[in-house]
Amino acid sequence: MKNVSFQQQYETLESITVPSFGYELLRNVLLPDLLGKETASILYWAGKRLARQYPLDTFEEIIAFFAKAGWGALTIIKERRDELEVELAGELVAARMSMNDDCSFSLEAGFLAQQIEQQKRCITEAYEQPKKRAKKVIFTIKWDQKDAVLEETRSPVE
Repeated sequence: MKNVSFQQQYETLESITVPSFGYELLRNVLLPDLLGKETASILYWAGKRLARQYPLDTFEEIIAFFAKAGWGALTIIKERRDELEVELAGELVAARMSMNDDCSFSLEAGFLAQQIEQQKRCITEAYEQPKKRAKKVIFTIKWDQKDAVLEETRSPVE
């Protein structure tokens, strides 16, 4: 892939609309078929990889990225010294949950974990808690301020 920034990619592709059916075929049919029982953990690490390729400096930028990627509307519910609770909602989130009892949001969890790790400079993990009745997902993101990560050179797209 060329070294094109997220913003350049977004501007090039934003006017092209694609039915979500194709996205869901890849995400909920093809990938689980290829990855098997490791699907959730591989998607978590894939989300972390995406976050390293598209580093964001603020949580507002993360919210904007989720919207631009079509992942849904991200909202902060609670913030503590070493924990953040956020909600993901939206039309596609609701549709995914109503069609698939086992749908996973581990890609998004991994992305959130890595973005916060890069911002806080501490080891970070994120956990997803689907709320099927409410048709939304709650992510709990935890970091350990005593477990710092080494400074990395951040590059937009590798």
